Amino acid sequence: MISGFDRIILDVPDLHAARRDYEVLLGPLADADQIRLANVDIQLQAAGHPGPAGIRGLDLRDDALPPGSIEPLNTDTRKLALARTHFRDAGYSDCHTRTGIYAVDHVVLQSNDADDCIRLFNRDLGLRLALDQEVPEWGGRMLFFRHGKMTLEVIQSTRQPPEQDFFWGITYLCRDIDETVAVLDASGVAHSPIRTGRKPGTRVTTIKSHCLGLPTLVIGPD
Repeated sequence: MISGFDRIILDVPDLHAARRDYEVLLGPLADADQIRLANVDIQLQAAGHPGPAGIRGLDLRDDALPPGSIEPLNTDTRKLALARTHFRDAGYSDCHTRTGIYAVDHVVLQSNDADDCIRLFNRDLGLRLALDQEVPEWGGRMLFFRHGKMTLEVIQSTRQPPEQDFFWGITYLCRDIDETVAVLDASGVAHSPIRTGRKPGTRVTTIKSHCLGLPTLVIGPD
């Protein structure tokens, strides 16, 4: 049974450069090119081809599996890299980084079929569908699958749907966004000015460097 998100797999063209940048943003990585945040692990792996970094896939934690297990999932029509794994214990783990970033709030999946995503993630895999809403101002639909203290956000644009589903971006959580931005400034990390977040009671900043070219947001309480 799926109890939460286990790992986010990032494909990178240059492991050494990716490790250097992500250590500025998130702190020291383990020898396995991995960092353990409070609610999920970030795993870097060599893409084996040139080009930009990307979110390769998601591992979903199944506590019934032996520790260290990996069982790829057949996602048929969605063609996503998903697996049942067991690398973490259930629940939050204590996490303190130099920048104050401590967890992943959500990962964004761009899709051309929101209904089929509901079938896959909710009915087949058991992830809780927390919200399903139409967004007429930009001509689309948003799904939020909340499971184990992290969210998978699915966006379906009805105007320009992608030919194939792909993981698009990532949003991190911090405890104090002013303190986090001060550390990022001192470390030479480029970012947008802090602004009011879409979620009430939050403020956010967009990370523009040291993020492997991935659309990256940091969100904190107001």
